Amino acid sequence: MADLRFLEKAGRKIIVTGHYGSGKTEFSVSLAMLLAADDAGKNAIIDLDIVNPYFRSRERRDELEEAGIAVYGSMYKAEIAAEIPALGASVRVPLEDSSCRVIVDVGGNDSGALVLNQFTKYFTDDETTVLAVINANRPETRGIDGALKHISAIEDAIKLTVTDIVNNCHLLRETTAGSVIKGYELCAMICETTGKRLLCDCYPAGIVSPDELSGLSGNLMPLGLYMRPTWLDK
Repeated sequence: MADLRFLEKAGRKIIVTGHYGSGKTEFSVSLAMLLAADDAGKNAIIDLDIVNPYFRSRERRDELEEAGIAVYGSMYKAEIAAEIPALGASVRVPLEDSSCRVIVDVGGNDSGALVLNQFTKYFTDDETTVLAVINANRPETRGIDGALKHISAIEDAIKLTVTDIVNNCHLLRETTAGSVIKGYELCAMICETTGKRLLCDCYPAGIVSPDELSGLSGNLMPLGLYMRPTWLDK
C-alpha cells in the first residue's frame, strides 16, 4: 500500500491543474484509487474537464465507483452524450459534504481551468489545496520559465493560488527512473523560486521501481496507468 503521508497537509478538497498532456487526469484517478484503498471514509472525484475530449476521469466511472469513489461531472452518463459540455447540478454535493474528500480534475491549461470559477465559493483556504502537475517532458513546461508562466496563467484564470507542485515527468511505458529524477530537478527549482511545496514525485507502478528513486523528496506516488487505452499495448 502506498504511503500517503504527503497528503497530511492537504485540504479535503484537492484541485488538480496542469498542462494538456501533463498526466493530471491519470494523477487524479490514481490518487482517488489510492485514497479509497487506504481510507474507509467517503471519497469523490469531480471531472470538470469539459474542453478536452480525451483522457477524462469520468471515462473510468465504473472502475472508480466499484472502488467506492463517487464520480461527478457531466450531467449525462451515457457514452453517446459524453462530448456535451454540460455539468450536472450534483457536482456541488461532495463540495458541500464536510465528511467527503474531493479530488477536482480541472481542464488543461488556463482556458480549461476557467470552468472552476463558478464554484469559487466552495474553495476556501482552510480546506482547499491547489496542485499544479508539471511534466518536464512537455515542450511548454520543460524549463523553469515555461513552467512558471504556465502556473501563473492557471492562477490568474482561477483566482486561486497554486500551493503545491506535483512532479509527473512521464513517458508512459517508456518512463525510467531518470525521467522521474529529471522532473524532480525541475520541480525542486520551481519550488525554490516560488516558495511552493513539492507535494510528491510520481512514477508508473510496475515500470519504475521506487527503490530507484530513494534519493528524491521521499514523497513517492505510484501511478496506475488507468487512463492508457489498452489497444496501445497491442
